[in-house]
Amino acid sequence: MIKRALVSVTDKTGVVEFCTELNKLGYEVISTGNTFKMLKEKGVKAIQIDEVTKFPEILDGRVKTLNPYIHGGILYKRDDENHVATVKEHNINSIDLVVVNLYDFEGTLKAGKSHEDMIENIDIGGPSMIRSAAKNYKDVTVVVDVNDYSMIIEKLKNNSLTLEDRKKLAYKAFSITGRYDALISSYFAGEVKDEYPEILNLTFQKEQTLRYGENPHQGGVLYSQPNAKNPILNYEQLNGKELSFNNINDLHGCLEVMREFKDSRDVVSVAIKHTNPCGVGVGKDAFEAYTKCYEADKVSIFGGIVGITSTVDAKTAKKMSEIFLEIVVAYDYTEEALEILKGKKNLRVLKLAKIESSLQPYDIKYLDGKLLIQDRDNKLTNKCEVVTKLNPTQEQIKDMEFGMKVVKNMKSNAIAIVKDGETLALGCGQTSRIWALKNAIENNQDKNFEGAVLASDAFFPFDDCVTLANEVGIKAIVQPGGSMRDQDSIDACDKNGMTMVFTGIRHFKH
Repeated sequence: MIKRALVSVTDKTGVVEFCTELNKLGYEVISTGNTFKMLKEKGVKAIQIDEVTKFPEILDGRVKTLNPYIHGGILYKRDDENHVATVKEHNINSIDLVVVNLYDFEGTLKAGKSHEDMIENIDIGGPSMIRSAAKNYKDVTVVVDVNDYSMIIEKLKNNSLTLEDRKKLAYKAFSITGRYDALISSYFAGEVKDEYPEILNLTFQKEQTLRYGENPHQGGVLYSQPNAKNPILNYEQLNGKELSFNNINDLHGCLEVMREFKDSRDVVSVAIKHTNPCGVGVGKDAFEAYTKCYEADKVSIFGGIVGITSTVDAKTAKKMSEIFLEIVVAYDYTEEALEILKGKKNLRVLKLAKIESSLQPYDIKYLDGKLLIQDRDNKLTNKCEVVTKLNPTQEQIKDMEFGMKVVKNMKSNAIAIVKDGETLALGCGQTSRIWALKNAIENNQDKNFEGAVLASDAFFPFDDCVTLANEVGIKAIVQPGGSMRDQDSIDACDKNGMTMVFTGIRHFKH
C-alpha cells in the first residue's frame, strides 16, 4: 500500500531535501499553496491538496485542509474494522505522515504588526492537522520541528520508527499547538485589556539547562517567555563560565536596582549578594560609582555581582579585578578594560542591552501548583510630605530618593542608610524593623553616620528606630508613614532635631 505524507510548512528550511528523501522511500507527497509550488520547482514529486480534497482552496487560502478526505485519512484507526470500512466506502486514502509548522503568529507579534496582520497569521488548518495526527499517533507520524527531519528519515530508512517515537512526536506536537494558542490568547487579552483574565494562559520556552539549581542536589532550567516586552535579562556574555541558577537569580536582582536609575544622568554601580544589594554608589563616571559601591561594603561584595550603568574603562576594570567577583555587567567595555577582565578566566563578563522600563504586566510567584500574581512595583512614591518641624535640605531630599530606590529592592524588613549617593549600611530580611537597623549599624561600625539619611521600606510601628538612628548621628528619615503610632516617631524626630518625610507608599519585598 502506498504511504502518503501531507506537507504544509511556513518554515521551509530543509523541506525540499526532506521530501526528496520521502519520494525515494516511496511516499506520495501531498502539499499546499506555496509549499507545493516550491517542491514542484525543485523537482520533488508532489500532488496539490485539492486533488485529494476534490475541492479548491477558497477564501484566500483560509480553507484548504479542513476536509474529510484529509482528516478522515489521518484520524481513522487502522486496526478498527468499522473505521477501515468507512474510509473505504468513502474512497478516503490514508495519510501516514503529517509534516506541518504553523503561520508565524509569534514573529508577527514581535514585529508589532497591525491587528489585521495578526488575525491573518492565526493558523486554523495547521493546528487541526497537527492535533488530528497527534491524536492518532499509534498509526500516524506527526512532525512539527525541522530539526527532526533527519532523524525521521533515518528511522524510516531503517524501519525503526517505534510507537514510543511517535508518542514523543505527538507530545511535541501538542506542546507546539498549546503554546501557539497561549500566545494568541495572551494577545487577545491585551487587545480587550483584560488585566487579570479568568483563564491565564502563559507559555515558556526552554532556554538553557543549568548545571544545577539553588543547591547542587537540585536540578535547574531557565525558561523564557516568548512574548515578553523589554525583558531585563537581555545580555551578551563576553567571558567566563556559563551562568548558574543563583547567578541568574542574583543578576536579576542587580538589574532591577539598576533599572531604578535608568533615567539618571549619573553613573550607578550596584553590588548584589544573594539577590540583595550590599552596596550602591552614584558617581560622575564608572570609576567613582564603582569605588563608592565597593567602599559601601568591602566584605559582602566578595563573590558578588557588580553592575554599572555605563561603559567600563581600564581604570575601573583594574580596580574590579583586585577582588573575586562572580559577574560584572555593564552597558559596554573599552577594549583595554575587556582584556583586563578576561584575565580572570572564570569571571562572567556581560554586555547589557540598555535597560528600559518593564512592560511585563505581572510579578509572578509559583507556589507548589498555585500562582500568586500581582502588579509590578513600578512606583517609588505617592507624595513627599514633610511631617516634622525641620525641613530636609536639597541634599537630603536627593539622598532620600536614592535611599528609597535602594530599599525598595531589598528583602523586607529593610533599612538603607545613605549619604552623598552612597550606601553606608544596609539591613534586610529581618522579622523586626529594629533588628534590620541594628544589623545595618553593627555590621558597619567603622562608618561615620553623622548627617546620613535613613530609608525604610515600611512604616515604624514604634519610635525605637528613630531613637537609635539619632544615637549614631542620622539626621533625616524617609518612610511610608501610615502606622497608628506615626506621631511617636514624628515627636522623637522633633525632640532630636531630625527631619522626616512620608512617601505614602510601602515597598515590602518578600
